[in-house]
Amino acid sequence: MLVGIPLESKEARPSRPIDCAEEMSSYLVEVASDRSKVAFAKIFSYFAPRLRSYALKQMGNEALAMELVQDTMSNVWQKAHLFNAEKGSPSTWIFTIARNIRFDMLRKLQNRKEDVCADDLWPVLCEQTADANETSLEEQVTLEQLGHLFDALPVKQRVVIEAIYIDGKSQQEVADELEIPLGTVKSRTRLALQRLKDMIQEHD
Repeated sequence: MLVGIPLESKEARPSRPIDCAEEMSSYLVEVASDRSKVAFAKIFSYFAPRLRSYALKQMGNEALAMELVQDTMSNVWQKAHLFNAEKGSPSTWIFTIARNIRFDMLRKLQNRKEDVCADDLWPVLCEQTADANETSLEEQVTLEQLGHLFDALPVKQRVVIEAIYIDGKSQQEVADELEIPLGTVKSRTRLALQRLKDMIQEHD
């Protein structure tokens, strides 16, 4: 499950060697073979801020940048088994996914005028500049606990969150599949993410 996995803040993030390809490769293998959420959290924490920076430079829009990060990391989770360390580094593989998604997004934007609302997209991405002294979400609640909280969501909200953050579908695709208005999908997404945040604070 992707919801709620934290980003490391720039201040809190420890110094890392420039070349961490071997470490990230091992995490990708764990995700592919064991569907390890802990390994994916490591990949997410390292690459999500870098992907966001790349997306902001390329697209100049915070909401679109957040959507690109979401879609890229969803693809990494789903397609980790396709990574081959002999053909390239994790960084090359992941940023290739990001570039392809960027091209797809630009094509879709040319065919629609729908504005992307940042409130509907992974609020946790906005927390990467959090206070360095603030306890990370990963320390506050284990992934197992987070899964339990996720299961506590109302069914309609859970279905939407699973479709967007696990299956990697767009909000419009979810609306079409469920045969409900796009506004309803956005509303359920906001309510679900806020409910998760509230439950996490209650378990703090």
